[in-house]
Formats: sequence, C-alpha cells, structure tokens
Amino acid sequence: MSHGHDTFTVKGFDNWNKVCGKQCAFMKHIKTSHHRDALLFSQNLLNQEAHVDNSISKPNKEIIMKNRSRLKTTADVVRWLTYQACALRGHDESASSKNRGNFLELLTLLASYNDEVSKVILENAPYNAKYTSEDIQKEILSIIANKIQKHIRSEVGDSAFCVMVDESRDESKKEQMAIVVRFVDEEGMIQERFLDLVNVRDTLSVTLKTSLWKQLLHYQFDVSKIRGQGYDGASNIRGKWNRLHALGLEECPYAYYVHCFAHRLQLALVCASREVIPVHQFFTYLVDIVNVVCASSKRHDELQKAKASEVEKLLELGEINSGKGQNQLGTLRRAGIIDDVAHTTFAQRGDAEGAWRNMQSFEFVFILHLIEKVMGKTEILSQALQRKSQDILNAMELVLATKITLNNYRNDG
Repeated sequence: MSHGHDTFTVKGFDNWNKVCGKQCAFMKHIKTSHHRDALLFSQNLLNQEAHVDNSISKPNKEIIMKNRSRLKTTADVVRWLTYQACALRGHDESASSKNRGNFLELLTLLASYNDEVSKVILENAPYNAKYTSEDIQKEILSIIANKIQKHIRSEVGDSAFCVMVDESRDESKKEQMAIVVRFVDEEGMIQERFLDLVNVRDTLSVTLKTSLWKQLLHYQFDVSKIRGQGYDGASNIRGKWNRLHALGLEECPYAYYVHCFAHRLQLALVCASREVIPVHQFFTYLVDIVNVVCASSKRHDELQKAKASEVEKLLELGEINSGKGQNQLGTLRRAGIIDDVAHTTFAQRGDAEGAWRNMQSFEFVFILHLIEKVMGKTEILSQALQRKSQDILNAMELVLATKITLNNYRNDG
C-alpha cells in the first residue's frame, strides 16, 4: 500500500521518537485524501443537525401527529356511539348517500366544528390511513372491551365472588351466554359487573358449564373461589341433578345455587294464577285486547282521542282532578274500531267485538280489580327482592309479611 498505509496494516509502527519527522507514517497519512474524507465524516457525525434521520424526522413528526389526531377522533366516536348503544355502520356509506351511518355522520359533525380535526379525517386523510373501516372499529372495540375486562378482574382481585349466567338467542338465531360477576369491593360495597357475552353452540348444561369455566380461566379467575351461582331458572339449567349448578358444585363445593328471589315470586304468582281458570282466561283476554289496539297506529290514535275527550268531559263536571301523572290512557271506545267499516276488515272488526264483549263482562272487571289489589300487595316485596344489596333477614320478614297480607285479603278482603 502507498502513503505509508502499510505501516498501520502490515509492517507495524514502533518508532515513537520520530512521530513528527518527514518520513513519519502519521504525517504522510494526514496528507492523503483518505484521511481528509475520514476527518470530514467524523465532523459530520458529531454535527447532529446534519444527520439524515433528522432531515427525515421533521416531516415524520407531522405525519405522526396527524395520524394520532385521526385515530383519537375515530376512537372517541366509536366509544361514544357504543356507550349510547347506537349502531356504527350505515346501510349506504358511499359519498353520495344522504345518511352514511352514525359513525361517519358523527365524524363529519365533529369536523365541521373543529378545523384541526377537519384537516386530518375523511376526505383529507390518506387513502391507506383513514381509520374508518369496519376492521378498525372492531379492533378499537376489542381493545376497549379488553381494558374493561382487565379492570373488572383487578376489582375482584383475590376475593371470593359469585357468577350469574343467563342465555338468550340474538337476532341472528345464535345462542349467547351472558356472564356477570358479583363481588364485594375494597370498600365493602357489593358490586355487579357484566364480564362477557359468549356464543355457545347449544344450551345444554355441560356446554354452558364448559364455556363458563373457559371464560373465567381466560380472565385468570380462581374458580375455586366461587361462592355462589345464579341462573335464570330455565329448565335446562335449574334442575337439581346433572344440571349447571350441580356441575359447578362438583368442582366448587361452596358455590351455592341461589335462584333469583324476584323471579321466584313471579313464578309463584304465575303458577297460582294458572290454577284459577277465570284468572287464566282474564290474562288471555287481556293479551287479545292489547293486540287489537296496539296492532294499528290508527286504532291507538283513536283510543287516545276517545280518552282525551272523556277526560275533558269529566274535568268539566268536576268528577276527576287534574295533576301530573293522572288521567292516563286506560279505556277502549267501542265505536272507534267495531263500527269503522271503511278502514277495517271483517276479521279486525270481529276481534274488536270479541275484545269489547270480554271487557264488558263482570268477571273481567272483577278480576281486573282483584289482580290490581294482589299485585299492589306484592309490588313492595318484588322491588325489595331486586335490590343490589340484600339483607336476607329483612327479605324473609318481607316474605312473611306479604304472605300474611295476602292471606288476610283472601279471608276478609
């Protein structure tokens, strides 16, 4: 190599007394272009402002801020619509649509009030980073749900807890299982939290139990700390043997099953009423009457007009008092439906005639007043049993008092 380069790479250098001499390898190297280039590179390296990444980072920071603003706006709209239980997507979300759905319409509204938001969303957003697609909305919802579920898990902590399960079928005919946990928080207050909604292939006890345990373990709950089970009382999960609560007791012997007290009261009233034929017929007639009136908006309007006219007349006569919440809709006018030949069919007029005759019967009116009295006496108990914080002794006293009241009404009412 020339210019003394081999001194540093091949021969080596050990004559430190002649470092500054004319034949010094260091001095020869300083005069070379390689040294000058290396020196320039070193100076540029020490000069932070000359770095390439700084030249690129300035526009990148602006893009990052726009993306964050766009994503924050989308997340806020998704969260608000979800909190209000509103649908996000629209039937027609094209630019020519008059109603593009709640999500896009709310974004447009926010943009009209905020210039900074308007500059970064919808048409002003890059094609590949609009953050308005269905997948983005679902991902945001999934993140929100995950954060809430983690918070619920942290609230329960290592405490014992109860599980409440109900199953239902959605509009798409899929079976779903709702899971609610009930626990006592750090302040000693009873809390109930909706944990998850799970699709199940059927409502068999084994399927529900497997899905329930799977979800609890997924959220890192200790199933051995379950101290209560509550279900809706349906036939497939309320049985004593080989049912959901029995399967739970096999693994958690302290997970006692408690049927909803208010539901028990309702079942008792329903079973008792079915045993009395006139009462059973009363509710059958009542359903028919409601269907006759509510099946048509025109009939409903006629009923309201008839009631308003009647109330006005009674007020003029001084037979009723005016006031907030009084004189509500409550009667059916015979001529409004039965005699309307021009706008009703034979079947509709026949149904209305039958409903009117049932309403005029002594049995119907008598049982109507009877049921009103009975329900009034059980209403206090029903409301008390539905309280979140329940005193079992107080509840039992209310049950006993209600039984005594009903028995007295039966004998002397």
